[in-house]
Amino acid sequence: MTSDRTRPDLDDTTVEALGKLSEALETVDQARGFLYAFHQLTGKADRLLQESVELFEEAGATELAADLDRDLVGRNVIADRWTFQIVEDFDESYWGTFRRYDARARDELAGGDRHVYEARMKQRERTKGHPHHEAGPALSG
Repeated sequence: MTSDRTRPDLDDTTVEALGKLSEALETVDQARGFLYAFHQLTGKADRLLQESVELFEEAGATELAADLDRDLVGRNVIADRWTFQIVEDFDESYWGTFRRYDARARDELAGGDRHVYEARMKQRERTKGHPHHEAGPALSG
């Protein structure tokens, strides 16, 4: 990694490609967050469903309670899978591969530096010498 995150040694097209790959990974990270939210919400729904089954039994609606318990409690949300299995498959097969390629691109093309595109944007858009527009944190020595 370099001290100049703008990487003047790299051509604009490479920097733009690294930026697009990074943005794509960030988008996949957002999708992963939604997938985890789906996992948690589905689990919460199943627990609430179990509570409703117990209450229906208590209220005397035993046939409805039995049908709900048999057909919905613990049901696979997608063929042969609970949500934890979906999350694990996503992480191992897609998200992990995406992250490895992002790291490979940064390592091979930018010496491991991250956010080169954004560092260049910051340099273009900041007001030099103006408070809160510093190039970066002061290096401690």
